[in-house]
Formats: sequence, C-alpha cells, structure tokens
Amino acid sequence: MAKTKDFFKAICQVSKAFGTTLSREKLLDLIVASAVDSMDAKAACLFMEDRQNDIFIPVAQKGLSKKYLHAKPISAKTIVAAVLKGGHLYIKDCTTDSRVENHAEKKAEGLSSILDVPVTVKDRVIGILALYTNEIRKFTKKEIEFLSALADQGGMAIEHARLVDRLQKNALLFLDLASDINSSLDIKKILGNLTDDISKALGLKGAAIRLLDRESGELKLAASCGLSEEFLNKGPIAPTKSAVQALKGEMVVIPDVTTDKRVQYKDAMKKEGIVSMIVSPIKSRDQIIGTLRLYSAVPREFPEDVQIMVQALAHQGALAIENASMYLRLQADKESLEQDIWSHRSWF
Repeated sequence: MAKTKDFFKAICQVSKAFGTTLSREKLLDLIVASAVDSMDAKAACLFMEDRQNDIFIPVAQKGLSKKYLHAKPISAKTIVAAVLKGGHLYIKDCTTDSRVENHAEKKAEGLSSILDVPVTVKDRVIGILALYTNEIRKFTKKEIEFLSALADQGGMAIEHARLVDRLQKNALLFLDLASDINSSLDIKKILGNLTDDISKALGLKGAAIRLLDRESGELKLAASCGLSEEFLNKGPIAPTKSAVQALKGEMVVIPDVTTDKRVQYKDAMKKEGIVSMIVSPIKSRDQIIGTLRLYSAVPREFPEDVQIMVQALAHQGALAIENASMYLRLQADKESLEQDIWSHRSWF
C-alpha cells in the first residue's frame, strides 16, 4: 500500500508540473527521476525515436554514466516491435538476453533487469521509457502500469513542446515570407526562400514549386530546394492524378509514394529517397496557377494543422507572384504611355 501511495504521489507531482513554466527538458528529467525514486531502481532513461536513422536517442536520464549513453545506438524497429507485442518489454537479464543489444556495455554499467514501456502520441510510438535495476528483479502489474503512466506523461510533454515549437516556426515562416514580398519583386528569390524555409521548418527532405504552363499543360519548375538535378529533370510533369487534384484546389497527402497510383515517376522518387509527400494548390485570385510539393524522407501523415499552414504559405506565394505580375504590367503601361506622350510631343 505504501508503494501505491508513492506511485500516486509521483503521478500527481508530474501532472502538477505541466501547469508550471517548466521546460520540456525539465519535465522529462522529472519523469525519469520519478521512475527511479518511486520504483527504487538503479536508473531510467527516456529515448526518442530518430525515424530517419532508425535509432533511439536518449533525451532524459537518471543514474546512467555518459560512457554508457554514448555506446552504440539502439535499433528502433526491433525494440518497438518487441514492446508493442505485449504492451511492455521485460528483460530479466539484459547482459545475456538476445532481444537487447550492447551486452558488454550493460554488464560494465552494472545493469541487470530492464522494463521498457512505449511513449506514444496519437497511437504512434515515438519513444521508449526504460527502467533499469542493478539486480535481477520481477515487476508487478502495478509497477508496469505506473511506468506506463509516466511514459504517457512524457508523450504529453513532448507533444506539447512540439506544438509550441511548430506554432513559433509557423509564425516566423509567415513573417519571413511577408518580409520577402514587401522588400523584393524577385519572384525566383521569394519562391526559393519559401521552399527552403518550409523544408527546414517541417524537417523535410525538400520542396518544389511548379507553375502551370497554359499552352503545354505542363507544370514547369519555378523554385526548389533539397532535391537533386537528376530528380528535378526527370521528365515533363504533366498533370497526373495528384496534380489534377491540386489543380482543382484540393490538398493531396500521399503517405507512401512507392505504392500510390497518383504518383508519377515512382522509381525516381525511390532513388531520391522520398517516402511521403504533400501537394498544395497555388491559387491566385480565382485561378490555380501551380502546385507546392513537399517531400519527406521518412513516413509522414501531415496532420490537419500542417496542411492548413502549407496551404496558407502557398497562398502567400501566389500573392508574391501576383504582386510581381502587376508591377511588370504597370512598368509596361508606363513605358507605353511615355512613348505615346513623346510621339505627341513631336507635333509641337
């Protein structure tokens, strides 16, 4: 009963911390410290998934040496599959069990048993909370439930920090783009900055803006970043199913470019290392004039808030094109007027 009370107190302490101004790092430190203290363990570590490299990276820990943390990275797919199979993973002796790696490093660190539970956000595993003991030990159902509850708190802290970070990046993107539009009429520069900024902000492989050639029906490249010349010059981009949808004003999300029938040049996508993509229409007044394509090197789902932000940025790009077009028309009209006035002056 005393241990249960400790668990309840620890959960309350972590929950209360969410209402404070603590940073994500301090919240995660509190979570791993609560796990060690409440379960009388040697150490605890919260690992975050690096999807691109298929490894786990420690983001918060208590009780582990720097030497151990800098050992070989943990394979993400192997450990996630094992954890998801039973909702948790219990390793009786981590120095010999074939399901875990780095046996020698674990033995040198003085580790014995491990309890791993998933850190999830919206039903997707984004990390692992691992608890370590210095002697062989079994874990009760209550202990497993408690560690899982702490892992859920960790997922909440990480997701909250991500949302705040995304809001800040979105605001900066709009500010930078508005500044570009106000300070320059160089369309290539503005659209080039847009593709570069949005790729960095969303952690994407690259982006491309293509504008519709009304005569040929092709989508011609106007700006890009992060993509090879070979990929960009793979061939004419006719309005395929994904492009047709975008040119009708629809947002197109493609989680897997290698299997989706709407994707053109699948082999080129695979060679370029593209896994997922999103296509947004670029609309100027009542006309769709092109598409903004964003490419990801890892599987991405692109939630609704990201789609709205991408669409808004594409709209800003259209405004930049419209402003430059109006300026060019005004310049042409001005030159025509000057020539006309000069011809009339010749009569005097």
